[in-house]
Amino acid sequence: MKYLITGLGNIGPEYAKTRHNVGFLVLDALAEELQTTFEPGRYADVVRARFRGKQLILAKPSTFMNRSGLALRYWLKKENIPLDNSLTVLDDISLPLGALRIRKKGGDGGHNGLISIIETLATTEFPRLRFGIGDEFPRGYQVDYVLGEWTPEEREVIKPKIETSVKIVKSFVGSGVERTMNIYNTKS
Repeated sequence: MKYLITGLGNIGPEYAKTRHNVGFLVLDALAEELQTTFEPGRYADVVRARFRGKQLILAKPSTFMNRSGLALRYWLKKENIPLDNSLTVLDDISLPLGALRIRKKGGDGGHNGLISIIETLATTEFPRLRFGIGDEFPRGYQVDYVLGEWTPEEREVIKPKIETSVKIVKSFVGSGVERTMNIYNTKS
């Protein structure tokens, strides 16, 4: 059985430490725990690994956020992975800093990565892990905020939440979305 875990973000060193790239941070932590590294692939940097007898494909799209759907669709088709066996990890300004929510489906919430995925796949019914980055920005400065770097105080908050996100991904693969929702949506 195969699973596709996609972490959303933007490529390039200028985006590496930004709030919008938390999906990349979670996948980097997971790859490190699985003792593997990303390699360039079509539309994404990719890791192939095994966990609990299941094959994982970890993908960090190289298409930039607003074209994330291209990478997700490509790797789902290439690896013949059902959409239910995919999990998309992304930042969310509508959740408080460090809050984590896994859902089976949902809207785009104005997130360009989700907009791209929903338009490309023509469905809102795919699992996603939303990582709260807060909304501490003045009106009209949302783009500056999400593309801004984490403050030292925020880094202290998100570090353990990245570790929890890795546990959520592993639970999703090992136990399924329903059980993972029951365990983790009541915490954080």
